[in-house]
Amino acid sequence: MAVLRVASNCYPCLLDRAKFECDMVFTREEDKKAAVEELLDFMACHKGGVPALMGTERELIIKRRSGSSDPYRELKEESNRVARDLLPRAMEFYEQSQDKIEALIRIASAANSMEFGVKGHDFDNLTFGRVFADTLQENLHADMAELKRRLQSFDKILYLTDNCGEVIFDLFVIEKLKEMGKTVVVGSKSEPIINDVTADELKSFSDVDVIPTGNVVGTALEHLSPEASVLLFDPEWLILSKGMGNFETMSEFDQRLKGRLIYILRAKCEPVAAKMAVPRGSLVARPI
Repeated sequence: MAVLRVASNCYPCLLDRAKFECDMVFTREEDKKAAVEELLDFMACHKGGVPALMGTERELIIKRRSGSSDPYRELKEESNRVARDLLPRAMEFYEQSQDKIEALIRIASAANSMEFGVKGHDFDNLTFGRVFADTLQENLHADMAELKRRLQSFDKILYLTDNCGEVIFDLFVIEKLKEMGKTVVVGSKSEPIINDVTADELKSFSDVDVIPTGNVVGTALEHLSPEASVLLFDPEWLILSKGMGNFETMSEFDQRLKGRLIYILRAKCEPVAAKMAVPRGSLVARPI
């Protein structure tokens, strides 16, 4: 699959999310304006990059200017509470499903809907609570035969997480993978970045084996932790990669992981959907 670069509609999306975040952390209009203008200057000087890494710079600007190391902290905590309340529905869906592997993939991909501030993707915690059961039944773009073959072929899995909230469902999926006899190591962010779960946060409410992956949106080689790099390029490990940020950054090198990488996400924006050849908003589980 070709590398994903910034498209024309990435720029308004980056700015929309900047406005969303500025409204969370600033009260004065001049502070919001200054942060957005700094982002505009950065985008003008760094054309043709990876959208997720441009988003990382947006986060650095807003964190530095606001003095907040974790602007999404309250939303992340709320998302986890919402997800815990919804988890019994996912568990019931799994228990009632004849195809357990497909059920797990559906739960993992549907949970990736929990994302704030993406242009064209309307989400809030309350609404998701009402539509979650329907989300599990949506059309899933996946080669299930190949996904099952890979899950049967590999005993070790590196599970790259994305957002808080959805990680509650990921932990359920991981529990079931371990019951299948799999060794699972979870890769999460080294420090707060957007609403992604960090390794330290995950350790605080779970007992999974977790390693830090880096401090950027997605999984970028130049920012990857040594622990994650070892597993990522070990041919014995299958990689389950959650979310658009991971897809955007890993498209730079995913051919080096061919045969043992599976992207799992909701294609919330047009550039990602177009690159994956699916309608925007689709649930996707794509083996590479």
